Amino acid sequence: MRRLLRRCIVWSAAAGIVAAPVVLEAEVVRVVVDRREDVLGGQPFGTVGAYEKLVGRIFFAFDPDSPANAAIVDLALAPRNSDGRVEAFAEFMVLQAKDPSSRRGVAWLEVSNRGGKASLSYFNRAPRRSNDPTESDEFGDGLFMREGITVVWVGWQWDVPEVEGLVRLHVPMVRPEGDPITGLVRSDWTVDEDVQVLSLSHRGHRAYPAVDPASDQNVLTVRSDREGPREVIPRERWTLLAPSEGPETGRLTHIALEGGFRAGHIYEFVYVSQEPRVAGLGLAAVRDVASYIKYALGSEFPAERVVAFGVSQTGRFLRHYLYQGFNTDEDGRMSVDGMLVHTAGGGRGSFNHRFAQPSRDAHPYSAFFYPTDIFPFTSRTLTDDVSGWEDGLMARTREDHRPKVFFTNTGYEYWGRAASLIHTTPDGARDVSPLETERIYHLAGGQHFVGAFPPDESTRMGDADVFRGDPLDFLVVLRALAVDLVQWVDSDRPPPASRYPTIADGTLVDPSGVAWPAVRGVEEPTGIHVAYRAEYGPRFRTEGIIDLEPPALGPPFPSRVSQVDGLGNEAAGVRTVELRVPLGTYLPWNLRTGYTGGETALTDFLGTWVPLAPDRAARRDHGDPRPSVAELYSSKAEYLSRVRQASAAMVADGFLLAEDVPRVVARAEEMWEWVTGRGSD
Repeated sequence: MRRLLRRCIVWSAAAGIVAAPVVLEAEVVRVVVDRREDVLGGQPFGTVGAYEKLVGRIFFAFDPDSPANAAIVDLALAPRNSDGRVEAFAEFMVLQAKDPSSRRGVAWLEVSNRGGKASLSYFNRAPRRSNDPTESDEFGDGLFMREGITVVWVGWQWDVPEVEGLVRLHVPMVRPEGDPITGLVRSDWTVDEDVQVLSLSHRGHRAYPAVDPASDQNVLTVRSDREGPREVIPRERWTLLAPSEGPETGRLTHIALEGGFRAGHIYEFVYVSQEPRVAGLGLAAVRDVASYIKYALGSEFPAERVVAFGVSQTGRFLRHYLYQGFNTDEDGRMSVDGMLVHTAGGGRGSFNHRFAQPSRDAHPYSAFFYPTDIFPFTSRTLTDDVSGWEDGLMARTREDHRPKVFFTNTGYEYWGRAASLIHTTPDGARDVSPLETERIYHLAGGQHFVGAFPPDESTRMGDADVFRGDPLDFLVVLRALAVDLVQWVDSDRPPPASRYPTIADGTLVDPSGVAWPAVRGVEEPTGIHVAYRAEYGPRFRTEGIIDLEPPALGPPFPSRVSQVDGLGNEAAGVRTVELRVPLGTYLPWNLRTGYTGGETALTDFLGTWVPLAPDRAARRDHGDPRPSVAELYSSKAEYLSRVRQASAAMVADGFLLAEDVPRVVARAEEMWEWVTGRGSD
C-alpha cells in the first residue's frame, strides 16, 4: 500500500509569496525556489519557446526502516527528527520551458560531477561552462532547449568544495549517544613538485580531520611507484596542522613534513577521524528527486520520464546506484528511466561506506587503491573464480526497474580505467554481452575529455611531432547518443546497436598484443591501469566499514584494450571522422615523460596526438612509417569530400546529428590547414 502522502507549502522566495499547498512524497518534504528568472531574457528556442531557470533548495526526510534505504551505511545511527526520519537538503538548479505544453515530458537529471554543471557544454556545445549559466555562450546552440528537455542539477555529494554555484548535499554526521564513532581515513598524493604542506582533502574538497594526533594508528609513508614498497616516515618528522581561517578553521586537515614533500614520490597518510557523514544519502537523494519529478503532485519541474547523466566521477556514481539497487524508491516505484553513464570505465566509488570520500577516484598514477575498481563489473551476474564471489551490477535492481542504459567510454578508459571489464568475464578470457536494456559504445581514439586544437607548442613531447593531449572530438557522437537515448526512453525507438571491441572478433587484446606502428618520438606503454582484488577488511562487503587501510591487494583482473589499424588508431567501436579520414594518430594514452618520477606510467586523463607528415619529404626526414597526408589524399577537395561521406555514414548509423555535419567538416578543414601548413614540398 502506498504510504500516506504529506502536504507541505512550497515557498517562492524570489516572488516573495506563498504558493498553494501541493502534495509531495514523504521523502521530498519541501522545495524552496529562491530564484526564478527567464533564460536569456525570454529568447525563444525553436518551436519550444522561452525557458526559465529555477534555483533553490530541496529538503528530504529518509525513513531508516524502509527496505529502499537498507543499503545506506550508518543511516540507522544518524540523528532523527520527531517523525523518526533522517533529514538532509540539497541545492538545485532547473532549466525548463516556460510554457508547460511545450515541455517534452523528459527530464535530464545530471548527477553533478563535484558539484558542477557539464550538460550544456557537453550537449549544447556551450563554449563556456558556468555554475550559473546566464549568457548566450553558456547555452551554446540550445540543443536540449530546442528538444523541450527539462534539465535538472541537484546536489548529492557532501564534500563538495566551498565554491559559489556548486550544488551539494548537506547530510548529517553520525553522532550516536555515548562515545563518538571513530575509524581510519586515508589520503594519498602524487607529488610532482616539491611542497611543504599537503591537505588531507582530495582536489580541494572537504576533508575528514584527524582527531587524535598522538594515535599510533596515524602512519605516513612514502614510496617511489604505484605498487612499490612503503617506507614509514618517523613520527617526529611530520606535523598535523589546522587552518586559521576558512571552512576548516581549527580542524586538523593539513600535514607538514620536515624537509618538505619531494617531487617524484607518492605519499600516503592513514589516520584516525570521527563522526562520519552519511555519504550514502547521496544515492537516495538522486533517487528521490527523480521520483519527485515523476510522481509528486504540484512538482515545480514535472516530467513523465527521467534520464540521468553522469560523467567520470558521476558515471561511476550511477554504476554504484544500480549496484546497490537504488532505482526503487520508498514507495516501490521505479525512479530513473534511462541513464547515460559516460567515462566511468569499470568503476564505482567511495559513495556509501563509513568515512566515504566521494571525491576519491582511481587513475593510473593518482588516487590509489580506493574502493573504485572493484568486483563486480558487468551487469550480468558472474562468478570470480579467484575469490569465489558471485555478483553483478544489476543483481540488486528489480528486473522491471532496470533503466535503459548507455555505457560510453573513450579509449582512455580502456587504458586508464579498466573499461574492458564491463564486457568480459573476470578472468578476461571471454566476452560478456550487455543486457537487452543496455548499449555499450566505445568512443574510439578519445582521451578522457576532448583535448585542445590546435595544440600549444608547450605540449610537444621532445623534438618530434608528438603532442600531449588528444584533440579527437567525441562530443559530436555523445550529442547524437543523448538524442538516441531520449528517444529510446520517450518513444521506445531502438538506438544504434552496441559498438565496442570484442575478444571474439580479435579487436579486444592484451596490451602487449597491440600492433603499434614504430613512430618516431612515441614510446609504447609498458603498463595499464588495473583493478585489483582488494581486501578492505571483514566488514566492508557486509557493513560498509573499512578496517584495513591501505587495503591488501590480491591478483589483478586482466584488462584489455582495442587493437589498432595501420596508423595506430583504435580499430573498434564508434570511429569518428578523425579516424575514418585521418590526418594523424590519436592515442588514448600518454606517458608521464618529463615528469619527476613515474615517467613510464600513464598520465591521468590524457592521450597523445601524432599528426601525419604533410608530404613525402617530411615523412622521410622524420623516418615516419605512416603515409603522409599528400600520399593519402590527392587534394584538399578529395579530403573534404571523404569527410562529408564519412559524416553522412555516421548520421545514417545514428552516431552524428545531421545539424552537426557542417561543424565536423569545418573542424576537419581547420585541421587540414594546420597539418599541411608545415610541409616542405
